[in-house]
Amino acid sequence: MKRIVIFLYIALLLGMTSAFAQVSPDCVNAIPICNNTPVNGGTLGYGSDDFNGASTTGCLEQTLTGAIESNSAWYRFRTGASGQLGFNIGFDTSEDWDFALYKTNDCNNLGEPIRCNFFDNQDESAFIGIGEDPSGFTQNIQYEDWIQVEPGEDYYLLINNFSNSNSGFSIQFSGHIFATNPYDALDCSIINNLLGPPVSACEGDSITLDATTATAIDYNWLEDQGSGFMAISGEHNPTLQVNSTGVYRVNVIMPSGNNIISDVQVAFSTMPITNAINADVSCSGSAMYDLAQKDAEALGGQNPSEFIVSYHTSSSDATNGINSLPKQYLMFSASETIYVRVTSITNPICFDDSQNFQLTNLETPTMQFDTEVFICADNSDVTIGEISPPDPNYTYLWDTGETTSSIVVSQAGSYTVTATITQAGTSCSDFRTINVTTSTTPVITDVLIEDLQNNNTVTILTNITDNIEYQLDDGVFQDSNVFTDVFPGMHTVTVNDTNGCGVVTEQLVVVGFPKFFTPNGDGNNDLWQIAGISNLEEPVIHIHDRYGKLLKQLNGNDAGWDGNFNGNPLPSSDYWFKLTYKDSNGLRNTAKYVNSHFSLRR
Repeated sequence: MKRIVIFLYIALLLGMTSAFAQVSPDCVNAIPICNNTPVNGGTLGYGSDDFNGASTTGCLEQTLTGAIESNSAWYRFRTGASGQLGFNIGFDTSEDWDFALYKTNDCNNLGEPIRCNFFDNQDESAFIGIGEDPSGFTQNIQYEDWIQVEPGEDYYLLINNFSNSNSGFSIQFSGHIFATNPYDALDCSIINNLLGPPVSACEGDSITLDATTATAIDYNWLEDQGSGFMAISGEHNPTLQVNSTGVYRVNVIMPSGNNIISDVQVAFSTMPITNAINADVSCSGSAMYDLAQKDAEALGGQNPSEFIVSYHTSSSDATNGINSLPKQYLMFSASETIYVRVTSITNPICFDDSQNFQLTNLETPTMQFDTEVFICADNSDVTIGEISPPDPNYTYLWDTGETTSSIVVSQAGSYTVTATITQAGTSCSDFRTINVTTSTTPVITDVLIEDLQNNNTVTILTNITDNIEYQLDDGVFQDSNVFTDVFPGMHTVTVNDTNGCGVVTEQLVVVGFPKFFTPNGDGNNDLWQIAGISNLEEPVIHIHDRYGKLLKQLNGNDAGWDGNFNGNPLPSSDYWFKLTYKDSNGLRNTAKYVNSHFSLRR
């Protein structure tokens, strides 16, 4: 199931004076917080040592102060419903804050924290907390896992800063619990105050403070904007309309004289404006689109340290502040609408989600042609590139300066073409380099026939050895130039250039003959003859000595040579022969590659 995260923000107002600070450095005086309660102010010092000299609590350790706390703020809250709960602590990106969360109702029995984070802020993140970074920074290591809560659970939160100079922080509660219980996810009964908990509001809002008390005879309203409480002239009603930041006090005059005095903090935050955003195009070759580049457009002249820009796939998500997209966004569709929300960091209930923009994932050109092309040595040119362009909107540019999808080249070399498609001012390109190599037509230079008996080995030698294949008779082509187990007789050898630059075919005669014979009259190996010539037309064998003198001529019907010349036996030696035959045209040919020798032994 997809996790739904709804953010209910309890804002700490940055930049307010210390007179309005809602910060307690000690656990026993922890500030109670609940729904829509602003808490604010930086931290200075740690009051008493809430850990009684301990060296660690969870992930936190003693600092240079000699205690775990340096500059601390304590808060407490109680859950009013069950569900998933988290929070975001927002601060200046140049500062480093830590936190520890304790599940307890007793500062003297804190135990170990259930969530804790102490990582320094090397990434200059704007948030630390539990759950998910609301800015969409999914890799923020300063976040701990969500907690599952039940009604009536008490928690204490320690927020600590190691620097004596800090500008304050905000607390923003989040989690599915606020989807199911938007008004009572946190229990406000822990705040015992006539005027209720502190109030956070947006510029332009009108806040009504209600001090109505039975039997009261008068109400006196006062306001403190940093220099002490001053009476508000003419305000004596049970309610007061407030539209400016300050601490407000009511003095309820009772008949008994036991008057009631109640204070409440009211804070108004700047209402952000989301400026119009231009449509944009991303190339499909880019895995991610950086949504952060749109922040400046959305903010316009507004201070980026005061507002969060988030992006969403639906208008409702933007309105509810849920399912914010990661800034490094992986696009899934060709074109989609991105909804933009600008939220006040000091009070995230102040937001503007009025703008959206179109984000198009433009398909980067694809090229399917071969990048290895051969030009034949005996041809003048070859066509390279895209013969049939897949998209008429593509434009092409070759490093030769030509702008067609394909070009004709007549020289070997490397040729690079770039294909481009442009939409909404954005161009997506891809390039390919085609290597053109000259390919030489093969020529059979020699054929080696070995072991000329019934099963022979034939080796084809050519002028080139790369990118060619060999065939014997009607057999399959093979990469090897060696054929084994070749029977004697007439054969056809074919050599093919796999680059398409020619085929050469030759006929050859494979015959078998003994390497030696012994004409001694013992009836064994007394005659020398070539085997396998019976299928040749009028074969003739010419036998001669090393000086070329013709000694004997045999035809296909002769039994063989007995080693005599003119009736006289010839001495032991090596003798040579050649074979001729008539081809299909009736012409006499000499069998190529059959011109070998044998031995006569006495």
